[in-house]
Amino acid sequence: MTRLEEKYINTVKPSLMKEFSYTSPMEAPKLVKIVINMGVGDAIANPKALEEAVEELTQIAGQKPVITKAKKSIANFKLREGMSIGCKVTLRGDRMYEFLDKLMNISLPRVRDFRGVSATAFDGRGNYTLGVREQLIFPEINFDKVNKTRGMDIVIVTTAKTNNEAFSLLKQLGMPFAK
Repeated sequence: MTRLEEKYINTVKPSLMKEFSYTSPMEAPKLVKIVINMGVGDAIANPKALEEAVEELTQIAGQKPVITKAKKSIANFKLREGMSIGCKVTLRGDRMYEFLDKLMNISLPRVRDFRGVSATAFDGRGNYTLGVREQLIFPEINFDKVNKTRGMDIVIVTTAKTNNEAFSLLKQLGMPFAK
């Protein structure tokens, strides 16, 4: 069991039950999964860029990503249906807690001019989406081996029904929201 998971079970869950007056401990919102998606637009002209992105995402997430393909052809972008244009990873269980712990305590504070993450990026159903501009903030990435900075989307999926519940859950787990 990871540090963050213990914190969730021992302190966050009981306080969420008090705050939203749940009757059963199963009602308390919890993390389901974290999806990290990296769109590699330059993979059209340079297929090697995708390999590099896959390698970096493997280092960050600790598991091998799935390569995503284009759903539609877009002539302006020289994009055909079925071309590989990105990669994504779905983390659950211990890996998910470890990644979130690392994201909140090590990676996000390394962002330049970091004032906290947006408190409004919830989708109304208790999921939180966060965009990262460059992969260099993760400690596993070796600065010298990076050819191009790439951003990624991190989606945190919870069982919360409302934005308030999800906000409270993430805040108590230690997500650095902007004031």
